[in-house]
Amino acid sequence: MSEREFFQPQARSAVRSAIEHVEAQTSAELVVAVRRQSDTYRHVDYLVGAATAFVILLVLLFHPAPFAIDWMPVEVLLAFAAGAFGSASYWGVKRLLVRGKQKRQAAWRSACTAFHEKGISRTSGRNGVLVYVSMLERQVEVVTDIGIDPAALGPGWASALDALRASVQRGADFGRFIDALKSLGPVLGAAMPHRDDDVNELPDEPDVS
Repeated sequence: MSEREFFQPQARSAVRSAIEHVEAQTSAELVVAVRRQSDTYRHVDYLVGAATAFVILLVLLFHPAPFAIDWMPVEVLLAFAAGAFGSASYWGVKRLLVRGKQKRQAAWRSACTAFHEKGISRTSGRNGVLVYVSMLERQVEVVTDIGIDPAALGPGWASALDALRASVQRGADFGRFIDALKSLGPVLGAAMPHRDDDVNELPDEPDVS
């Protein structure tokens, strides 16, 4: 499955159904956010643009074919723009040039920001869970509110998180992601079972952008 599948209309419906499946088993509130990238990494775009411009400059200076000197600054500038645009448009360049640690940090920061911006910390039981997916970085970050103690959820919680991360890290697989998302239900339900008087305080519709 491709990364594009995560952004299709049918994917939203499948994620919403998975959230409803989980929340039918637990009082925890599950939110899913999917982002194309967690950082622009603009410095990489400029680096690729500069490298492209430098290569073109070398060609203009040393290639035996004659080139109009008056047009050289314009051609070098256009080369810079083309290289920067190509880097900004295609994830492969940034995946190659950005360190893994930096990508993980960017995903975690963005996940924490989304957690607060979406008001997940405002539930009455402080039992919100955000599953944040960042495609460029191939990272899944899970942020829990203070009402949830991950250490008390046992090995099943760690296994579910590993499955979520693996569904994206080794090539995006939407089907595996949905299965991993549903596996949160029994783990959370064992510690925080669903009650008849539970109120759904957060939207089940995934936030995809």
